[in-house]
Amino acid sequence: MDLLDELRALICRYDAGRHQEHARQLLPGVRISRRDAPTEPEAGVAEPSVAIVASGLKRTLLNGVPYEYGAGQYLVASLDLPVIGQAAKASRDEPFTVVSLRLEPAEIAPLLLETPARPAQYGGLVVSDASDELLDPVVRLLRIADRPDDVRVLAPGIRREILWRLLTGEQGALLRQIGLADGMLAHIAEAIRWIRRNSSRQLRIADLADLAGMSPSTFHRHFRAATSMTPIQFQKQLRLQEARIHLRTRSTPVATIAHELGYASPSHFTRDYQRAFNTTPGEDRTP
Repeated sequence: MDLLDELRALICRYDAGRHQEHARQLLPGVRISRRDAPTEPEAGVAEPSVAIVASGLKRTLLNGVPYEYGAGQYLVASLDLPVIGQAAKASRDEPFTVVSLRLEPAEIAPLLLETPARPAQYGGLVVSDASDELLDPVVRLLRIADRPDDVRVLAPGIRREILWRLLTGEQGALLRQIGLADGMLAHIAEAIRWIRRNSSRQLRIADLADLAGMSPSTFHRHFRAATSMTPIQFQKQLRLQEARIHLRTRSTPVATIAHELGYASPSHFTRDYQRAFNTTPGEDRTP
């Protein structure tokens, strides 16, 4: 059995007997997911992570731009980003299977001393082919996931090896930026955290730039390079995704939800919502 086949088999084994439409946390910072049929596009927030597909095809949209990655490929998300994702290719005979690992700057930082400096690379989402050198430690991590003593003793070293393979691989320059405490991505991440905590408040670019330690023009340029969106567009995406959750979980009137999320006009909210999701808030409300 080659590494990709074994990775798929391990994901399916750990997923056995569970609701297959949901992801499962297998270990702290490690999640697996299996889908036996294509899914509808679903809005969410991607966290800094690497997602490796063992079978099937995933499609993730960031600000309308699609990123597709299939068996033997991985996607790196460098920041908390509002995305729309779906399993685009999946069946019972060939399920969509994926394992994702959260990327912690504190785990990456010590390895930066062991790698040569590389030109800075920025990007919210990037897709690459997974080498056998990367797949091997990922498979070994999943092999021991149901053995607590092995996890306690061996998992930290295996995680370090996975991060090393990423740092020395095609997207190593981006991984370096995630690990740099005073790097540009760290400053943009701080601004993103503020936007997420205050999604209903009016944005002032000057305040965000001050938080990030940049001039307004530099901050705006770097924010767009990292997220493919302006700060205003980013906030709008977050608001609309939050609105969709409210509509599906609460009976609150649409106008009230719009007001809570910072919209001065319900009609403006409806236009933005329909443009983002191709349906009106009323039509999208869960009965």
